[in-house]
Amino acid sequence: MFKAIGFSDSDLRKPIIGVANTWIETMPCNFHLRRLSAKVKEGVRAAGGTPMEFNTIAISDGETMGTEGMRASLVSREIIADSIELVCRGQMFDAVVCVVGCDKTIPAAAMALARLNIPGMILYGGTIAAGVFRGKDVTIQDVFEAVGANAAGKMSDADLHELENVACPGAGACGGQYTANTMSTVMEMIGLSPMGFNSVPAMDPKKDEVAFRCGEVVMNLLKNGILPKDILTRPAFENAIAGVASTGGSTNSVLHLLAIAREAGVPLEIDHFQTVSERTPLLADLKPSGRFVAADMHRAGGIRLLTRRLLRGGYLDGSAKTVSGLSLSAESESAIETLGQEVIAPLDKPLKKTGGLVILRGNLAPEGCVAKISGHERLTHRGPARVFESEEDAMTAVTEKLIKEGDVVVIRNEGPKGGPGMREMLSVTGAIVGEGLGESVALLTDGRFSGATHGLMMGHVSPEAALGGPIAAVREGDIITIDVTKRLLQVEISDEEIRQRMSAWKPLKPRYESGVFAKYAALVSSASQGAITTASSR
Repeated sequence: MFKAIGFSDSDLRKPIIGVANTWIETMPCNFHLRRLSAKVKEGVRAAGGTPMEFNTIAISDGETMGTEGMRASLVSREIIADSIELVCRGQMFDAVVCVVGCDKTIPAAAMALARLNIPGMILYGGTIAAGVFRGKDVTIQDVFEAVGANAAGKMSDADLHELENVACPGAGACGGQYTANTMSTVMEMIGLSPMGFNSVPAMDPKKDEVAFRCGEVVMNLLKNGILPKDILTRPAFENAIAGVASTGGSTNSVLHLLAIAREAGVPLEIDHFQTVSERTPLLADLKPSGRFVAADMHRAGGIRLLTRRLLRGGYLDGSAKTVSGLSLSAESESAIETLGQEVIAPLDKPLKKTGGLVILRGNLAPEGCVAKISGHERLTHRGPARVFESEEDAMTAVTEKLIKEGDVVVIRNEGPKGGPGMREMLSVTGAIVGEGLGESVALLTDGRFSGATHGLMMGHVSPEAALGGPIAAVREGDIITIDVTKRLLQVEISDEEIRQRMSAWKPLKPRYESGVFAKYAALVSSASQGAITTASSR
C-alpha cells in the first residue's frame, strides 16, 4: 500500500517520520503551513528519514471571536491532540514533527507529544507582520477595540473599514504577545521547539530555512533516544511560566500548561503560576500592554536574548534539556542583541519587578481565577455586579451604553462545561476599552480571555457556574471587591447567603444535547485542572 502511493523499498528501510500539519484554508495563522511542511519533509529526507505528512483540523480564535463558533476553539485543542496521537499510534511512526499555527494547535501538539512519548518536536509557523494604519503599527487587537470606539461614536465607519483592511497584511498568527506568540515562546522555553526557530516571522525567507533544519533536529532526537518526557520536567514547566511572565503573555498559557503537565504526568497546580510570576521580572515590552509586536522581539534578539537575560538573573533552570540536544543555558549563549533595541529591557531596569500573571482567590473563586497585570492597570476595584448569562448579552449591554463607570461585568455560564468550550471574551473586553471604560470597569468570567485582552479582567473563575460555583450565586447589584495585591476576588455577601442562593440554583439547560459539544461538556474537567477531557471527569 505504501508503494501504491509512491514509496520505494529504499524509503521504507529508513525511519518513518510523521509530519503533523495543522494547515487549513480558513485563516492567515495556518495558511502558509503547506509550504513549511514541504520544507520540513525536504529536511527529513536530507537527514536520512522518510517523511509522511498528515493533517489535523484547526479553528481560528480571531475569526470566531464573539460568535457561537468560538465555542469550537478550546474543544479543537482536544481533537487536534487526539488526531496527532491517533495517526502516530496507528501508523507507528518512529518520530514526529508538528507544524503549528493558531492558538490551540500549539498546546495540542505538546499534549500529543506528551501522550505518545516518541521523539518529536514542534515548529510554530510564525507571527504575522504588523499592519500599518496612518503611520502606526496595528494588530487585530486594534480592530476589536475600534469596534467599541465605533459603537461609542468615536470612530467613523469609514475609518474602521480602513483599519480593517490593513490590520492583517499577510499570513501568520496574531502579531502581539497574544496566545499564539505566548505559546510559541513557551515551546522554546520548555524545550520542545529549537530555540530561535519559532520566533522567525511567518513570511521571513529564513522561515523556510528553519523548517528544513527541523529534519536534522528530529533525526538527532531519534538517533539519541531523546523523548518528550525527558524534556517535560517540572523545572522546564517553571521555565515556561517564567517565559510567559517575563513577556506579559496570555492568561491562556495557564490553561494550556496545566493541560500539558497533566498529559506528561508532571505535578503542576494553578498556584505555581503565582509563585513563578512573583519572582520573575517583566522584561519584554510587547503588545497588548506594551509598545512592540512579536516581529520586533525577533529583530531585537528573540527568545535567545530573553532567555540569556533571565538565566543571568537566576530566574531559570539552565540545565533543562531541549530538542536540540543542548541545555537551555547552552542554547542561550549564542544570543545576539541588536544594538539600540528597546523591546527587551535590561535586568537592572525591568519594566516591572514581577511578572504579569496573577492568581486570585476568594468566595467567588475558591479554585482560583487568572488575571494579567502588566503594571499599568489599577490594582483594586469595588463596584456593583452587572450579571450576564452569556457573552452576547454582555456585548449588547456594552454597545448600547448600559455599562457605566465603576461597574463589574460578570459573564457566567461560559466555562468549559457551561459554554461549552470556554469562549474568549475579546469582543466584550475590546468594546469596553473602545468605549473608554477600560480604566473604570472590571470584568470577571468563567470563560477565557484572548491574549489581546488588557485591563482589570479576571478569567477562568473556578468552579464555573455550570458546576455550581459561587459565581452562579451573584445577583445584579451585589458589590464585588477585587484586590490584586491581596490576590482577592470577593462578593460582599456572607457564606450563608451564598449557600441559601445556591440551594435554589438549577443549572441552565445544556446548549447542545448531542454532537461534539455535548460530548466535550460531558468529559471536560475544571479550568483549574487545564480543562482537559478524561473519562474520569464525568
